[in-house]
Amino acid sequence: MNLVRAMRWWDAAAGVLEKGRVSAGARTGACAPRFLVAFAALMVCFGVACKDKTSPSPTIANPTDTSAIRAVATVGMVGDVVRAVGGRDVVVTVLLGPGTDPHLYKPTPADMRTLRDADIVFASGLKLEGKMEDVLKDLGTTKPVVFVTDGVPRERLIGASEDDAAQGKQFDPHVWFDVSLWAMTTAPVRDALAKLRPLKDPAFAANAAVFEKQLAALHEEVATAMSAIPKERRVLVTAHDAFGYFGRAYGVEVLGVQGISTESEASLQTINQLVDKLVARKVPAIFVESSVNPKGIEGLKQGAASRGHNVVIGGELFSDAMGAAGTDDGTYIGMVRHNMRVIAAGLGGTDSHAAPTDAKPAGGGS
Repeated sequence: MNLVRAMRWWDAAAGVLEKGRVSAGARTGACAPRFLVAFAALMVCFGVACKDKTSPSPTIANPTDTSAIRAVATVGMVGDVVRAVGGRDVVVTVLLGPGTDPHLYKPTPADMRTLRDADIVFASGLKLEGKMEDVLKDLGTTKPVVFVTDGVPRERLIGASEDDAAQGKQFDPHVWFDVSLWAMTTAPVRDALAKLRPLKDPAFAANAAVFEKQLAALHEEVATAMSAIPKERRVLVTAHDAFGYFGRAYGVEVLGVQGISTESEASLQTINQLVDKLVARKVPAIFVESSVNPKGIEGLKQGAASRGHNVVIGGELFSDAMGAAGTDDGTYIGMVRHNMRVIAAGLGGTDSHAAPTDAKPAGGGS
């Protein structure tokens, strides 16, 4: 409407100028170009002002808006934090479902529509969503995009390698396996939601406090379960190196067939070195992951058997994705408890609810 009005003004002004040129002849004709230039500049400024006035701002909220926030989370672990903090005031859609590897995932056209329709987007960060990084950066120019691991102090993160850590480069993104660190992600979620719905700030703060208390109890629960495993048996061998934070937090040595990203392939040398450790230390169980191809772990089992050591597959762990929606394993707390019980049973802990050794993978993927 503003553009139409401006065009009408322009036509009217042009008519006046034409009449003036005809009646006054050369005397006013010389002035006309200068007047046209000035008028055109005015119209340009008017157009820019209108554009700035009507362009949406992703960071300025309507302070009286109380409608539910449409939030999109990249992975289930992030989505669960957003649900816990947002409560009934946030509707959360998770892009990557059970069994999906975020390291390799590329968004589909349907995903792009979902992201565009969201009021806010939450991602884990630290390059977990490797192939989505450019998409998330572009989205950040039009709406809030929050990387929840920004709430974790950099000095508490694990480097991808010793050299990378020393140079401040890529960090291990699997922060959720140290429950005490993952609790820190509630702060950026709470703050981002409060910016969109200022009137709901007290509710978001209360929800975050409740969730943090639950996670503090979970952290102690996992620590107790791992301490019950004989120290010499606390060796966790998995499909890829996703459990570094778990090992550091709960006193377990962690070995992975692949690196921190599943984009890397295990070398024959790595496989042989892991087999040597399994045999030498008589590791009783190794573990597959719900979102990672199990062939590497199966190769380890066969390699150990060829050396006279019978190692079992202790069960399936959730690593980069949670369980099916609507199940206990489809929540962050349930996912952590599942892993705790399977590891405790496989390595000789005392958790009576753990899965048996050589257990079949958990139903429904991750």
